[in-house]
Amino acid sequence: MNNSLLLPRVQERPRTIADRTRRVYDTLASIYPASTFFFHSKAHACALRHSRIRNGMRVLEVATGSGEMFRRLLKANPDGETFGLDLSPNMAAHTLRRARKDFPCVQAHCGAVDVRDLPFREGSFDAVVCCYLLELLAEDDIASTLREIRRVLRSGAVFSLVVIGQNVKMFNRLYAVCGSLAPAFWGRQVESDVPGMIRQAGLRIVTDQFVRQGFYPSRVLAARKR
Repeated sequence: MNNSLLLPRVQERPRTIADRTRRVYDTLASIYPASTFFFHSKAHACALRHSRIRNGMRVLEVATGSGEMFRRLLKANPDGETFGLDLSPNMAAHTLRRARKDFPCVQAHCGAVDVRDLPFREGSFDAVVCCYLLELLAEDDIASTLREIRRVLRSGAVFSLVVIGQNVKMFNRLYAVCGSLAPAFWGRQVESDVPGMIRQAGLRIVTDQFVRQGFYPSRVLAARKR
C-alpha cells in the first residue's frame, strides 16, 4: 500500500466548538444512522451520481458520519481503495466495523482525523466526497478544509459536496432554533456562502443541484480541481 495514504492515530485538536462536536457525535454514534436514513440518503445518492467515481479509484470521504455514504462508495469502488475520515473516533470505528462486515474483501480504511490538516500527500485521490460537515465548522476552518481537499485531489479530479439547503423558509427557521439550542450538534446553515468558498479554494463547480427528502433540503455540488 502507498505509505502516503496511511491514516494516523487520532490527532489532538484545539479546544473549539469542533471538540464539543466530537464529543456529541461520539455519544450518538450508535443511533445516528436513523437520521441519515430518513433525511440524507437521497442527497447521498445524488452526490454519488455526480462524483464520477469509477471502480479501481482511490477515493476519500471526509466526515463519514455513521457510514451510509461510505458504504455506497465501497459498493461503487470494490477494486479500489476507499478512505474515510471523521472528527469522532466512535463514528469512524462504527463506520469501519460496518464496512468490513458488509464488504469483507474491499480495501476500506477509516480514522479520526482533523480535516484542516489531512495526512495525505498532494494529489493522492481520484475523488473526494464530503457530506454535511461544513455546517459544523467555523468560517476559517471551512476555508482550510476546502484548501486541504483541493490539495489532496489529483488534477482534474472531482470533489462532491452535500450541505444543508436554505431554500425552505420554514425549515430555515426551525434549524436556526435548533442550532441556537445545540450548536455543537446542529451547527448553522452555510449553503448560500459555499459556492463562493469553493471557487476561492481553486475548484470549478460543474454540478449544482437541490434535493429534498421530506421536509429536509440539501444542496449537492460537484467541483473539479483546475
